[in-house]
Amino acid sequence: MTHADFGGTMIETEILDLIQRERSKALSLREWKFRLAGYGYAVKDVMGRQVVTTLPHGVELGILPPQTS
Repeated sequence: MTHADFGGTMIETEILDLIQRERSKALSLREWKFRLAGYGYAVKDVMGRQVVTTLPHGVELGILPPQTS
């Protein structure tokens, strides 16, 4: 399993699995982000990288590996 590293913190394996599973089900990036919002997560672009955050507080959990997006 791939881990994403952001400032020394790792995205938990369960969260990364959920993100990848939902991406495989979604037909578009927009649908994928909508599906993640239902679980309380968001993906935002920061300097060309995709960062996973929590909703509604926007706490950054980590950077997604390139093959996830």
